[in-house]
Amino acid sequence: MQKLLLLGDEAIAQGAIDAGISGIYAYPGTPSTEITEYVQRSSEAREKNIRSQWSANEKTAMEAAIGMSYAGKRSMVCMKHVGLNVAADAFVNSAITGTNGGLIVVAADDPSMHSSQNEQDSRFYGKFAMIPVLEPSNQQEAYEMAHYGFDLSEKLKTPVLMRITTRLAHSRSGVVRKTSREQNEVSFPENLRQYVLLPMNARKQYKALLQNQASFEEHSEESGWNEYFDGQDKSRGIIASGIAYNYLMENYPDRKVPNPVLKVGQYPLPKNLVEKISKECDELLLLEEGFPFIEEMLKGFLGDCLNVKGRMDGTISMDGELTPNSVRRALGLKTTEGEAVPELVTPRPPKLCPGCSHIDSYHALNEALQDFTKGRVFSDIGCYTLGALPPFDAINSCVDMGASVTMAKGAADAGLIPSIAVIGDSTFTHSGITGLLDCVNDKSNVVIIILDNATTAMTGGQHSSALGHLENICKGIGVEEDHIRVLNPLKKHHEENVKAMKEEIAYEGVSVIIPRRECIQTAKRHKKTQKTENVKTA
Repeated sequence: MQKLLLLGDEAIAQGAIDAGISGIYAYPGTPSTEITEYVQRSSEAREKNIRSQWSANEKTAMEAAIGMSYAGKRSMVCMKHVGLNVAADAFVNSAITGTNGGLIVVAADDPSMHSSQNEQDSRFYGKFAMIPVLEPSNQQEAYEMAHYGFDLSEKLKTPVLMRITTRLAHSRSGVVRKTSREQNEVSFPENLRQYVLLPMNARKQYKALLQNQASFEEHSEESGWNEYFDGQDKSRGIIASGIAYNYLMENYPDRKVPNPVLKVGQYPLPKNLVEKISKECDELLLLEEGFPFIEEMLKGFLGDCLNVKGRMDGTISMDGELTPNSVRRALGLKTTEGEAVPELVTPRPPKLCPGCSHIDSYHALNEALQDFTKGRVFSDIGCYTLGALPPFDAINSCVDMGASVTMAKGAADAGLIPSIAVIGDSTFTHSGITGLLDCVNDKSNVVIIILDNATTAMTGGQHSSALGHLENICKGIGVEEDHIRVLNPLKKHHEENVKAMKEEIAYEGVSVIIPRRECIQTAKRHKKTQKTENVKTA
């Protein structure tokens, strides 16, 4: 069979293509973005007419994937961990509706917060929704779990959550492909009422979900993703899940661990295997990326009758991601730390690209607000969040997608005038629109600055759902046309941009300012593409 060198994200995407998906739905979010991008670039996916455009946000992506499953076809929805918060309403309810065509939800967690606001463990969402969870330990497993996950989803009539983490998502390994499968035909659910969550029907569906738990547990006990490896040294047993199992094996190049090891790749947690290793060993060491998910459950299974070590007792730090060395330290082995970084090597903080339109927008905003006290600008998640750093020091918040608008509204309601929101074009259509509607309905005294660089820049320049729609959206919501101002953020327009901002800050009502200039990085790409096309046609 063909062997490919793939990122973990790409392995999931190729696995889904080969497993016969008809559509993938997502909003870009590191470290999950490359799953959808791989499908978008795949000539095979285009030949098979696999739907792969970006969705406006994770909730719309989740709901569209449920719709495709309803129609009998296999669908995948991808997001980062905080994106699952956005999709949670539809995600949790999908466990109650069940599925028709196979449905896999991929959540990419980001321990150590490399590009996120928090650390979060999506396995808890799977347990909360009471659905099967898959957690690959390497790229080959990520690929194969896509096949297995769709089969499991269709067999058990339930969505399946696949949880990965940053290092697996963004590291490469050789992946052997399986034979590609055909897509499902369109078909209706056997029970046409299963998706109707009126209370009288939802109660029946919920009872069915509860009754299915025994089957989910049985499949987990029998799953090849959960394996028990015996060892001679019973003084300690090791339970390792996902990529933590990889880190464990890196510390034993011959792959011979002296202790019994339980490798966990599918949940619900296999109780029989847990009981086996707990009875055979004097203590257990828990190796899991993220929160002490298994460790907490073990406390419930075993009580205090066994010595359990992991994150909860400080054997492993409660925050940050695992590494081969942190696992090595937990094993009691001598660590192999490298030499200290020389003092002449200084950290280089992130900064806005030279020529970025946000630079001129922040310079204008700072000048427009120079007569007011600091602390009046609520921002959002995107490249422009770097406005919090020197030399700008221009923004005062970054909480979650869309929060800039509603936080500015709340501050204005509290009497903080002027109150400013800074949000990007893609983030605005993701989750800022409803906040602006609240502002209009409440006649709030706020200024909403939508930094329009015509792309979703922070995650690599994906298509923005806002492209070409911003003014019409604002008008449709009810913002007065005279107070929708489009600016050109360039140095030569600085004075007129400052003047326009000051005018809207002085206005007692809802103002929207749209500084518009294409992202410098996508502009370079478009220019390069245009040159290539000109050469071809010459």
